[in-house]
Amino acid sequence: MSRDTSTRARHEALPPSMRDAVDAFARDLAGVHGRSEHTVRAYVGDVVSLLDHAVRMGRTAVADIDITVLRSWLARLRTMGAARASLARRAAAARAFCAWAYRGGLLPVDPGIQLASPKARRELPSVLRGDQAEALVTAPGEEAEPVVLRDRAVLELLYATGVRVGELCGLDLADVDQARRVVRVMGKGAKERSVPYGLPAQHAVDRWLRYGRPALAGADSGSALLLGVRGRRLTPGTVRRIVERAARAAAVPRISPHGLRHSAATHLVEGGADLRSVQELLGHASLTSTQIYTHVSLERLRAAYRQAHPRA
Repeated sequence: MSRDTSTRARHEALPPSMRDAVDAFARDLAGVHGRSEHTVRAYVGDVVSLLDHAVRMGRTAVADIDITVLRSWLARLRTMGAARASLARRAAAARAFCAWAYRGGLLPVDPGIQLASPKARRELPSVLRGDQAEALVTAPGEEAEPVVLRDRAVLELLYATGVRVGELCGLDLADVDQARRVVRVMGKGAKERSVPYGLPAQHAVDRWLRYGRPALAGADSGSALLLGVRGRRLTPGTVRRIVERAARAAAVPRISPHGLRHSAATHLVEGGADLRSVQELLGHASLTSTQIYTHVSLERLRAAYRQAHPRA
């Protein structure tokens, strides 16, 4: 049974008042806070799991949830083998739900503020070297075939801008300012930012718009910048396959679109870009999220030192 199927089944088994609370919480996340569909789905799954656990403990209303329920739920997940990062995310979802329920009068107090969560062990992201990134983005070649032109534009834009895969797929024609070489991106929380890109990406985008997109465009294309073979807006799944295919063709380590984002950020830092600028380019809400790229660069520096220095 998939996680989505399991969540739906447990959602339907909840008492009506709890079901209504979950649905209202989901609407608040999406409508008021502008969370992505993926984030809403993950939070709802976690909250349904929490409420299902509460019911098993004999608590049949949202008002019955207290710190004992929250800690018992996390302890159960831990004994089931949940990873530290997963527990941290689930605790964050529980705190968000409890805060929302307290503000809305469904909870007399907010037990979430008492809930400590395990610190997620932050793994340094895998990144490509500069020469590997160049080999990957140029892997499709220079052929004038529409799909080849599309793939080249996708790869060049991902690496040039460091945008998330969902942000890339959401780009419209009007979001690309070719004269200034800037793309307008709608990021998390419906926050808009402008990201510059370089000449190689400009060349790839121009060729795609001139010769590739007109050949694939159809009645369902709308204003989408990037299209699939059926003329509809490109999907994140297709972008992932494009990146994986290019990595194989370029004989570089397997990487995802998010890995290209990490690579772009790391190369910016290594090239001397200040963290505030990289934070703005990536659309990070906090500088803490951006600082990881200094650690990536340090690890690469240490590796080079160990390999090259005679007294390493």
